[in-house]
Amino acid sequence: MSLRIIATGGTFDKHYDPPTGKLIFRDSILPEALDRARLTLPMVFEPLLALDSLDMQDSHRQQIREACERATEDRIVIIHGTDTMPETAQVLGHSELNKTIILTGAMVPYRVARSDALFNLGFACAAANLAAAGVYIAMNGQIFSWDDVMKNRDQGVFQFLR
Repeated sequence: MSLRIIATGGTFDKHYDPPTGKLIFRDSILPEALDRARLTLPMVFEPLLALDSLDMQDSHRQQIREACERATEDRIVIIHGTDTMPETAQVLGHSELNKTIILTGAMVPYRVARSDALFNLGFACAAANLAAAGVYIAMNGQIFSWDDVMKNRDQGVFQFLR
């Protein structure tokens, strides 16, 4: 069994730029994070996009769907921005790809102290190995089905709709 990790951007993969004081995208930190997580299962890393999810359009979601569709692996983890993660999960859920697809991200960038990124990455990889075929969001130590999740912006957590 192998795993495909698809990077699409989001806070997880942002770097702090001292001259501007902004969070920006550079080279993906995912290879370093995967190494640091000491995952031993075979995996393929695919850097697909480098976008803040607020900038994501329907065409980007279709790119993500197509990447999942053409993946030879049946288990996929997608690193995604948290703001529109449920919208991408819906696109994938309606696609019925018969694969286990887990979306995850971070509220705090990987390179910033007290980030949740590394935990969420490991948790998502474990979920991808254990969950049945379907589309899920793995955040805050919980797994949510694609059609029963929302981001509570006031509390900065994901929660069930129902």
